[in-house]
Amino acid sequence: MSTDTAIALGVLAMLGRRISDRLRAFVVTILVVDDLFALTAIAFGYSSGVAIRPLVLGIALFAVIAVLARLGVQIGILYLALGVATWAAVRQAGVEPVVVGIAMGLLTWATPARSTDLQRASDLFRLFREQPTPELARAARTGVAFSLSPNDRLQALYLPWTSYAIVPLFAFANAGIHLTGTAIHDALHSRVAIGILLAYVIGKPLGIALGTATVGRFAPGLRPPLGWLSIATGGTAAAAAFTVSLLIATIALQGSDLQAAKLAILAAAALAPLLTAGVVRGSRLLPVDVRLRAMLGKAESMVDLAVPVDAERDHVRGRGDATVTLVEYGDFECPYCGRAERAITEVLGESADVRYVWRHLPLSDVHVHAQLAAEASEAAAAQGKFWEYHDVLLAHQDALEADDLVRYAEELGLDAERFVDNLSRHAGGKRISDDVDSAEESGVAGTPTFFVNGRRHWGAYDAAGLTRSIKEARARARAVASGGAVAARRS
Repeated sequence: MSTDTAIALGVLAMLGRRISDRLRAFVVTILVVDDLFALTAIAFGYSSGVAIRPLVLGIALFAVIAVLARLGVQIGILYLALGVATWAAVRQAGVEPVVVGIAMGLLTWATPARSTDLQRASDLFRLFREQPTPELARAARTGVAFSLSPNDRLQALYLPWTSYAIVPLFAFANAGIHLTGTAIHDALHSRVAIGILLAYVIGKPLGIALGTATVGRFAPGLRPPLGWLSIATGGTAAAAAFTVSLLIATIALQGSDLQAAKLAILAAAALAPLLTAGVVRGSRLLPVDVRLRAMLGKAESMVDLAVPVDAERDHVRGRGDATVTLVEYGDFECPYCGRAERAITEVLGESADVRYVWRHLPLSDVHVHAQLAAEASEAAAAQGKFWEYHDVLLAHQDALEADDLVRYAEELGLDAERFVDNLSRHAGGKRISDDVDSAEESGVAGTPTFFVNGRRHWGAYDAAGLTRSIKEARARARAVASGGAVAARRS
């Protein structure tokens, strides 16, 4: 019933860079829902003789946990005690207590770090820097940790334990397979084993494909930004089964049927990589443009950039009709922005169909000259030399005092009197504030942050990382345009 998420993602990882991040995200989405249904089926489908009083107690305890989480209470030992008590009550009620794990997992949400939380963490660290005491060290450490979402904190805390201890022990405890000739012979002639194997290697990919097609048909807004070939690849990777499937088999079956089911589950896990590799290799027989459309589809991808690029307002470098738009939220004093500038220059030099947009996000709490430098760049923009001044600022990040900013303006041939007047009046302040607001709406808290055709770029912001994202965005744009042209010819 349930795909093993780790194995499925491992199958995709084996195929290397030919697998897009969109496909990985699609597979994770499918499998998270898949696991929720499987574990819920265990909780309610294999429970008997439910006792009402312990169940009501378990629900009440979980309600307390939910209220505490909603109020922002962050005392780990309290949640541990309440969680164990809830687990015991639900188990006493005769309901499979795995449901408690599902419910607790749904309470640990994931969100980007908010700028207010980052500001508070910076203030706490600054206090520690001025007076390094154990109390302030503890406060700074706590402030930094709690600027992250509960999901991120718990993942960092428990990931080594779950990856290297809990999940392997779980699989080991539920395996118990005797690989003898008799066991394999019996499995080959077992309707249970044959049914499980066919359900995974044929039913699972077919179910995912048909389910996705049905959703796309009746709810176009939920259609994933993938083509049928990518969905087929994800479906075959989802044929991998292990941990939860073994648990279900152990609960539902016994004797020779259980042994046959376990062998079938292992066979499905072994066949999944072969099936997926076969689909990918077979796709190479298709013409390039057909393969691109089959991989990328025609659905619009989710846009992360809250405020679209406006060529009349934004600072844009490159052709207006470029296929790819690269947006950076940057800070002129941020050293990482300075390093990223070299990568951007390289990318723009290699790609004529990329336009680059700079938006301000001065992190004044850590970079004391960032706001003034941003206002100076706007003063230069008022005289038509934003990009020249932009380049000078990033080349001299260690010299951003007021006198330095005026000197750069004079070296670029700007009207120094007008420049100083704009700077003293903070004429660019409103424009910078609008950029900061748009960053907040887009979930941006640090610099540099990039968006490629409206989608946030995750990962390295070196030349190789940005180029990879740009190539994917360009291929998708061309596939969509090609699909539209084909439809127009048919009509």
